[in-house]
Amino acid sequence: MRRLRTQMRSFTPSIQLLMVNQFGINLGFYMLMPYLADHLAHGLGLAAWAVGLVLGVRNLSQQGMFWLGGTLADRIGYKPMILAGCALRTGAFALLAFADTLPALVTAAAATGLAGALFNPAVRAYIAEGAGERRVEAFSCFNVFYQAGILLGPLAGLALLALDFRVVCAVSAAVFATLALVQARALPARRPAAESQSEAGWRGIAADWRTILRNRPFMLFSAAMAGSYLLAFQTYLALPLQARTLLGDGSGTAMGGVFAVSALVAVAGQLRLTDRARKRLDAPKAIAIGLAVMGAAFLPLLPGPHRPAHGFAALLGLAGLVVCAALLAAGSALLYPFEMDTLVRLSGERLVATYYGAYSTVAGIAVAGGNLAVGALFDLAARTDAPWLPWTALTALGIGCAAALTGLRRTGHLRPEMPAAAVPATA
Repeated sequence: MRRLRTQMRSFTPSIQLLMVNQFGINLGFYMLMPYLADHLAHGLGLAAWAVGLVLGVRNLSQQGMFWLGGTLADRIGYKPMILAGCALRTGAFALLAFADTLPALVTAAAATGLAGALFNPAVRAYIAEGAGERRVEAFSCFNVFYQAGILLGPLAGLALLALDFRVVCAVSAAVFATLALVQARALPARRPAAESQSEAGWRGIAADWRTILRNRPFMLFSAAMAGSYLLAFQTYLALPLQARTLLGDGSGTAMGGVFAVSALVAVAGQLRLTDRARKRLDAPKAIAIGLAVMGAAFLPLLPGPHRPAHGFAALLGLAGLVVCAALLAAGSALLYPFEMDTLVRLSGERLVATYYGAYSTVAGIAVAGGNLAVGALFDLAARTDAPWLPWTALTALGIGCAAALTGLRRTGHLRPEMPAAAVPATA
C-alpha cells in the first residue's frame, strides 16, 4: 500500500482523482451487475430468453458504442463525457431499482452500457495526455484501482443484497451520482491539443475515422490484441462452465473465490510486474510475454477432472481453476500498461480518445464472436468426449497472439506512422 500511495502521489491531482474515480466506477458497477441475472430470473420471474436479451443489450450498447464515446470525447472534451457517463449510469441504475417490465429493463440496460461507452475512452485519454512520458506508470497504478473495485464491488453487493435488490441499485446509483458531483467540482477541464482537431461536424468525424482506418500499425496491433480480451473474458464464461461441471450447485461459491484470487493477483502484483518489465523489456516484448502467459493459463485445466468430482478430485479441479484465473490476471496485469502506452504512440498522440474507442470496439466484437466459438467448442467437446478441446484452443489463441505481436515488432509494424490528417485541412 505504501508503494501504491507513493506512486499515486507522484501524479497530478487530476490523474489521482481519475484513479479513485475508476475504483468508484467498478465498485458501483460490480456491486450490482453480478446479481442482475438472478434478480431478473428469480426476482422478476423473466424467461431465460428475456434475461439474455437484457444482458445482451447492456453489453452491445457498451461495446458497440465505444467508437462514439471516443469520437465525442475528442470533439467535446474529456470532462463533459466523463460527467455525462456517470450521470447516465446514475439514472440507469436508479431505473433498474423500479423497472419490472421488459421495455423498462431493456432501456435501463442500454443506458447502463452507453454510459460506460461515454466515460471509458475519455478517462483513458485524459490519463494518457496528463501523464505524458509516464503513461506506463500511470496506467499501472490505474489498473490497481480498477481491479480493487472489481474485488470489493461484489462483496459490497452481496452484503446489501441481504436487505433488498433495490437497495443495491440505490447504493450503486448513489456511487455514480457522487462521482459525477465530485468530478464536476474538482476535475479540471481538458481538451485534446488543437492540432488534433480537423474539420467540424460529421465531415470532420468521417475524416478522423478514415485516418484511423488507414493507420496500418494501429489496425494490425488491434487485430493482434483482440484475442487477449477474449482470453480475459473466460474468467466469466469458460471457468464458470468448468466449475459447474465439476461442482454442480456449489460452483457459485467456488467461483466467488476464483474471482477474488484473480483481482488480488492483479492488485498485489501490478506495480511489481510493471517495474520489472520496464527495466528489462521493451513494450512489445512485455505485451507478448503477457499474451503467452494468458494462453498458458489454460494448461492447468487440461489434465482434468472433466466430470462431476468429489473429494481430492474436486480439490484438484478447483486448484486448476484458481491457477488459471491467477495466470490470466498476471498476464493481463503485465501487458496492460504497455498496451495502453502503445495505443497512444500508434495514434501519434492525436485523437487519443477516438483511438481508444475504436480499439475497444474491435475488442468487443472479438469477445462477442469469440464467446460464441468458445461455447460451440464446449458443446463439441461434450459430444465427442474431448474435454481438452476448448482449453487447447484457448492456449493456442494466446500463443498465436503472442507470436503475432512478436512478428509485428520484428517487421517494424509497431512504429507509428504520421497520420495524413495531421496535415492542415487547407493544405
